[in-house]
Amino acid sequence: MSHITLVRHGQANTAARDEQSYDKLSDLGHKQARWLGGHLQDTRAHYPRVYSGTLTRHVETAASMGLPEPIRDPRLNEIEYFTLAQLFEQQHNVMVPTDREGFVDHLPRTFTAWANGQIADAPETFAAFEARVRDALHDIGTEGGPAIVVTSGALISMAVRQAMGLDIPAMARVALAIMNTSMHRLHPIGSQLSPVLFNAVPHLEAPDRHYAQTHL
Repeated sequence: MSHITLVRHGQANTAARDEQSYDKLSDLGHKQARWLGGHLQDTRAHYPRVYSGTLTRHVETAASMGLPEPIRDPRLNEIEYFTLAQLFEQQHNVMVPTDREGFVDHLPRTFTAWANGQIADAPETFAAFEARVRDALHDIGTEGGPAIVVTSGALISMAVRQAMGLDIPAMARVALAIMNTSMHRLHPIGSQLSPVLFNAVPHLEAPDRHYAQTHL
């Protein structure tokens, strides 16, 4: 039966503090993607349909995985988290974190403020983000064989939110858990897509690759 496999991009520029600087893979990100592509070849995974967002890190991940040229859809792009965080700081004095520990607290606070319309001049509303993810997955659908989609963490967390009916704090916890080049599978059960695989990194399970299990 056909399904959709969402793949988060490889590690990007972790030193970045703005959208443009972040949007390129690190050397490790390319390696993670090559390992995932090798795993898919070794296991003879078959994906006749390939999609990605239009961001550089999406396209680079798909290329390093050895996938065919994807159909690029801007609806599969990441939210502009750096921009949201900067606006949140300017408007509410919530400092942008500089480490993962701070990010663990910052992400759910930012998502909640954004969803409640408390961040003015955001690049898009939370409702618009929710709608584009729903529409993109609906249009990809499950007809025509399994699809693989190279995208980003917040989009994957939104897809899980929609499938599972999660509230905003739970969606934020999902986003925080998602590793680079992890796989997340949505399977049609009845009329709905349901998660049957979450945050899988079989290509990074060997002891000498544990260091490559990154979140940022």
